[in-house]
Amino acid sequence: MPEKIKNYTYEELTRLLSEILDQRIMIMDGAMGTMIQQLSLDEQAFRGELLKNHRKDLKGNNDILCLTQPDIIYNIHLDYLNAGADFIETNTFNGTVISQTDYNTQHLTYDINLTAAKIAKKAADVVSRQTGIPRFVIGALGPTNKTLSISPSVERPDYRATDFDEMSDSYMEAIRGLLDGGADILMVETIFDTANAKAAIYAIDCAFENGYRRVPVFVSGTIVDKSGRTLSGQTTEAFVTSVSHKKPFCLGLNCALGAKEIRFFIEALGLVTPTYVSCYPNAGLPNTFGDYDETPEMTAKYLSEFARDGLVNIVGGCCGTTPDHIREISNSVRSFAPRKFRTDLFHNVLKLSGLEPMYIRPDSLFANIGERCNVAGSKRFARLISSGQFDEALSVAKKQVDLGAQVLDINMDDGLLEGEICMKRFLNLVCSEPEIAKVPICIDSSNFDIILAGLKCCQGKCIVNSISLKEGEKDFLEKAKILQRFGAAVVVMAFDEEGQAADYKRKVDICTRSYNLLVNEIAFDPNDIIFDPNILTIATGVEEHNQYGINYIEATRIIKATLPGARVSGGVSNFSFSFRGLDVIREAMHSVFLYHAIKAGMDMGIVNAGSLPVYDDIPKDLLLLCENLLWDKDPLGTEKMLEYGQKLKSDGGRRMEIDESWRQSIVDKRIEHALIKGIDKYIVEDTEEARKCTEKYPRPLNVIEGPLMNGMNVVGDLFGSGKMFLPQVIKSARVMKKAVAHLIPFMEKEKEELLRLGNGNKAKVSHKGTIVMATVKGDVHDIGKNIVGVVLACNNYNIIDLGVMVSCDKILKAATEHNADIIGLSGLITPSLGEMIHVASEMKRTNCKLPLLIGGATTSRTHTAVKIAPRYNNPVIHVLDASKSVAVVGALLNDSLRDDFVEDVEEEYVEIREDYYDSLKERKYFPLEIARSKRPQINWTDTIPVRPSFLGRKIFDDYNLEEIVPYIDWKPFFDVWQLRGKYPNRGYPKIFKDKNIGMEAKRVFDDAQRLLRDIIERKRLVARGAVAYYPARSNMDDIEILNEDRSDVIAVLHGLRQQVDNGSSSQGLCYCISDFIAPKDCPCKDYIGLFTVSAGFGVDEICSEFMENNDDYSIIMTKALADRLAEAFAELIHERTRKEFWGYDTDEKLNAKDLHSVKYKGIRPAPGYPSQPDHTEKMTMWKLLGADELGITLTESLAMNPAASVCGLYFANAASVYFAVGKITKEQIDDYCKRKNMKLETVEQWLSPNLAYEIE
Repeated sequence: MPEKIKNYTYEELTRLLSEILDQRIMIMDGAMGTMIQQLSLDEQAFRGELLKNHRKDLKGNNDILCLTQPDIIYNIHLDYLNAGADFIETNTFNGTVISQTDYNTQHLTYDINLTAAKIAKKAADVVSRQTGIPRFVIGALGPTNKTLSISPSVERPDYRATDFDEMSDSYMEAIRGLLDGGADILMVETIFDTANAKAAIYAIDCAFENGYRRVPVFVSGTIVDKSGRTLSGQTTEAFVTSVSHKKPFCLGLNCALGAKEIRFFIEALGLVTPTYVSCYPNAGLPNTFGDYDETPEMTAKYLSEFARDGLVNIVGGCCGTTPDHIREISNSVRSFAPRKFRTDLFHNVLKLSGLEPMYIRPDSLFANIGERCNVAGSKRFARLISSGQFDEALSVAKKQVDLGAQVLDINMDDGLLEGEICMKRFLNLVCSEPEIAKVPICIDSSNFDIILAGLKCCQGKCIVNSISLKEGEKDFLEKAKILQRFGAAVVVMAFDEEGQAADYKRKVDICTRSYNLLVNEIAFDPNDIIFDPNILTIATGVEEHNQYGINYIEATRIIKATLPGARVSGGVSNFSFSFRGLDVIREAMHSVFLYHAIKAGMDMGIVNAGSLPVYDDIPKDLLLLCENLLWDKDPLGTEKMLEYGQKLKSDGGRRMEIDESWRQSIVDKRIEHALIKGIDKYIVEDTEEARKCTEKYPRPLNVIEGPLMNGMNVVGDLFGSGKMFLPQVIKSARVMKKAVAHLIPFMEKEKEELLRLGNGNKAKVSHKGTIVMATVKGDVHDIGKNIVGVVLACNNYNIIDLGVMVSCDKILKAATEHNADIIGLSGLITPSLGEMIHVASEMKRTNCKLPLLIGGATTSRTHTAVKIAPRYNNPVIHVLDASKSVAVVGALLNDSLRDDFVEDVEEEYVEIREDYYDSLKERKYFPLEIARSKRPQINWTDTIPVRPSFLGRKIFDDYNLEEIVPYIDWKPFFDVWQLRGKYPNRGYPKIFKDKNIGMEAKRVFDDAQRLLRDIIERKRLVARGAVAYYPARSNMDDIEILNEDRSDVIAVLHGLRQQVDNGSSSQGLCYCISDFIAPKDCPCKDYIGLFTVSAGFGVDEICSEFMENNDDYSIIMTKALADRLAEAFAELIHERTRKEFWGYDTDEKLNAKDLHSVKYKGIRPAPGYPSQPDHTEKMTMWKLLGADELGITLTESLAMNPAASVCGLYFANAASVYFAVGKITKEQIDDYCKRKNMKLETVEQWLSPNLAYEIE
């Protein structure tokens, strides 16, 4: 009697699969269709005895063979299993009702799937018993031959050949058969339309809900070409977001492309996938006959590279692959560890998607939800929909997106409309317009049936607006479960059984109750919860309504502080409804309301994208009226606003008479005004007038660099300070583009004339070699790279400078396109070291043979030898500075010198590596507790910290550069130019006396003074910054930032402690930055300061001007001066902190030299530097400082942008000193991970230069 076939419980199977996948890469089978085609079965074979009299031809219906030729399918399964497959897929790729209808065998769908699962299960069980290795059956759910997102009719883009319910039912029949037949796993595969996949996932969830055995779910998409998109237009990242709501056990890609072509997309998918990743590509691309030429060895080679690089957990084959392919693949990946993934990848992130992904993070800017596609809010849209002009209505949606709407709100609630039909038709049309469909959709309706109709049309992850507790908890949770099944985020209104919440306490109570129900009762993802605490109308004449704005803002502040992950939204137009018909007043009120609500934590709002005035541009009298209404400061505020409305010069009582007094200004000012206001009516004629002012603007380009860029700089300032919103910025950009478009023909003509004049005068340049240079991804610093480029160019090398923040693929692509001889990488911050390692690894993987040069302030010969060189099998050379670059490049490109030079470097690197690892063995470290016991002993009992003169932030906008200049430390300036005097003439101004470089130093210095004077007089650079002071206390190695009354911890700064045992004495101290803040058990009240400053605003504009003249010298000079000004700005603000803002050393009297020698009291260490080498601490600082509002931002590697920026912490205690953390042990890293709540691999990546151990 045969043994019973094993059926796992869900918990057993997920645990078993996880155990295996954490140990090794698992193998999927190859193409069933390829094997069947090789048998050349005829029509009779497909029919078999069972269907010999069937009315339609069945040849090509591979799935029917499960019923008519089960032995053939069974043997193919055995072949794949014996080749090494851990998973075999059922022969049900077309086993859905929809697909089987083509053969008139839809009535057999359940039987096909049931039998297919049984056949596969039997084969898997046989091989499992024979080998002792468990094998698993995947129930395959193919894409069907119809699409939910694409019309089969060009003439009718809103038409669909099927609908969501039919698609879901079609899948359900297959799912039932597969589960009844014993499938271990269900896989929705070869997804070319994500909406189809969502229908399948919906059906799977319904099956589980209705009592069917729960199994793990795999999802695999199909990228149709090198664009990186599915057939229905989604990017890889958007696809992942759209199908992740039911937490598939494994996500991956298959079909359409070969392994070579699919690699980039698998890598991209892995970066956004917090679970296992699978890849089973075709055997290359099909040839002209539709066959696949890639041999098993070729496919295996590509996939082994995926495995080697940690990209995959499961691999296999699709079209064209055979058991021989699977055998080779299995052997080739056996020695590689499986991909590791981060489960916290999207912690506290709201993920949405249209054709493209949208991530709303805690630090994201306000998201505009376009409101005009609402029949209740837009008369024009309502008229178009009611008259059936859906194509014209589509233009309303397009305009909203063009004007900056990041989400599109669609509402069809009108008693005279068939809401469900209208919603479905309009969304189908939206799907056909990529420029609209790229953004996520917000389906807005009070009718839940209309919401469902909308959800069934969208392939992306939507927002649903809204549900509430109005009908009680049961109704609320039932609707929430349905939305959860569709994968939608949900807006929850502040309504309950008693009605709408008006005061902030009830708003918060209802939202808290709703949050707890959703999260605790049905495990709704907190990140998918968006609260609308009701923006209600103020200034109605009813006194209690006057507090509505205040209540919303206060409720928002509390919700964001107490309900983790939740977002806050609202319909902004409600706020001003009392003044309907007076659009000028309403739009000003909206702008003022948003200005304050966003600061309180409002994440998004339904607004008319493009109809918000700039906060600073609201007339002062109107602004005061709006502020008084919002904050209920004036009992007569409503009457005064009504009086203001009566005084408006209007057009039908709606719009103010257009003020064109600005047209009387000079042309520069007219252009600036047009840019800020987004007025394009006169921009062409004004630009032409400026172009004709040849004395002022000799070239067309000067118009762009002058008045146009000046105007856009103002726009950027306003946007950065939160006084201008994205839609206005986009309108400004449109005006700019219109002006530039007018200038382009004149610029082209100028270029042709210059070329004509140059003909015959210039010989063809013959370069010594071509070098591609780049500052690596995440880093914005390029002064050193620019200097190296100039030096090499002067020595007749062709320099291809790719700029800053350049990704690995762009670097390698450029090297190929330009036929480069050498690649040079630069970086200033420590995370750049990791990116350089990645580039070296990719160069090896792609078989690149070019030498790799490494340079930049954070790099070193030791790091290059130990960490980078071993990742690449061709020369890797650390270049100390520009002076060494010519010799290095010359040796590498000289056939007679190259081999000896490379051999010498490699021998040196071997010695460096040996010394490095020997030193790690010899070095001793204190255990963490011992190190903590060696912290400096500060007498806190007798210490009375000084309270800063203010708590919170202070902003510096356009700080006077004249005040900053005296604080410049000129020594680093000369270091940039590699001008170093010899003792006793090393420093400034002694360097001018050096007999070798003194004269050159003086010349460069004089050039710098001339440029600096020009910058100041013409205000070509802008200095901005912020300081903040907070109550603080230390808690072991952490610093807790407190609110003003010290009752709550609002943020935590984490420190690292020295652990190196120098063996000098048992009294040696082990410092941590937290040592300099009074501990929490101490009665004294201590404080901490934070700052960030930048002098880099305007650098790019100046450099662009010099670039037009090929003036590299002035470009480098500009950036060097901006860096010096930024450091001087930091010095000045620190002095003001000590003497004025904090005032802990008001009697200080130090000159510039004393300041540069750090003779002041206290310190200002920065994250990423020796006293706290972890750059991720900047993220906490940025939130406390609001640095993004200033335009000082962080790159993905946490470099500051603009590059000429400085940040740090202020410590006032006299005992505080600078120190270097140095190497730290795994014990402290583990402790640090727990304190920061970060994954070990993430912390190790950021702190790799400080690890006293090698990462496995």
